[in-house]
Amino acid sequence: MKKYILISSLIVSILLISCNNFKSESSITSDGISKPKPPKAVGPPRILFIGNSHMEYFVSSPTLFQELCNANNQNINIQQLITIGVPLNKVYFTNKTEADQNFSNIDKDGNYYDYVIIQESTPIALTNLSKYRDNLKLFAEKIHKNSPDAAIYVYQNMSPLSYANSEYNNYYTELRKNTILAAAFIKNAGVLRVGDAVKDAYEGQSGYKYLTGNKDNLRDGKNTLHFINDGGFLQAVLIYSTIFDKTPIIPKKLLLSTGTGDNDNMRKQEVAKAVTNPKALEEIAFSNR
Repeated sequence: MKKYILISSLIVSILLISCNNFKSESSITSDGISKPKPPKAVGPPRILFIGNSHMEYFVSSPTLFQELCNANNQNINIQQLITIGVPLNKVYFTNKTEADQNFSNIDKDGNYYDYVIIQESTPIALTNLSKYRDNLKLFAEKIHKNSPDAAIYVYQNMSPLSYANSEYNNYYTELRKNTILAAAFIKNAGVLRVGDAVKDAYEGQSGYKYLTGNKDNLRDGKNTLHFINDGGFLQAVLIYSTIFDKTPIIPKKLLLSTGTGDNDNMRKQEVAKAVTNPKALEEIAFSNR
């Protein structure tokens, strides 16, 4: 898959922020996470992915989710509005023609989209709650024009730091809090608990071990950490488990990354060989649905 050069200053700006400067608006617990209710669909439901490189880089979350749906006889239509390295408002303006067309389409059941997964950039989600809310509102207002009852899942960004970094948990906590607060302002919205699932994987839930030698099997990158095969698999199973409230049957092969170099791409590979511990990752994903 083609890769893009990200603006490193986005992530550098995160690393320069002291956790002491974070201002919490309220204490948040898991009880604060609501579950959106999807509308009743006539025919195959439709899902829209909106976001950036956390959805599509070394591996593709929409593609992996589609493969899981196909393997489990879940007939679903998938669309995406994804732009690498930008916040949500720029995702919209970069894809304005396509987005406006999508948000003008209608369906006979009254909701063109049944599910929407929407992911803000990490710098905004971490440090600017007001902008986070405004950007979600920008899309929500457009989505609700032709999909008033769509179930919207706000993507919980993962801590941008290495798990070995002593500040990992502080960033995780702030991102979790901000995601819950931002989602609360959107009709029929909940949280896609990516950050929680990644943290559980790093902590060894279900016997998962994220390190092979000194290699992180979940994420890779210099300026920005992106999902590789284990992380992409975890995210796809989490999306499936969240939407359908059950663990998918995993096909023998999935479209996974051959590596992280500029000449590497995605191809069909045996899950048992390309993912270090699929069973543990399935259990982690299901527990965070």
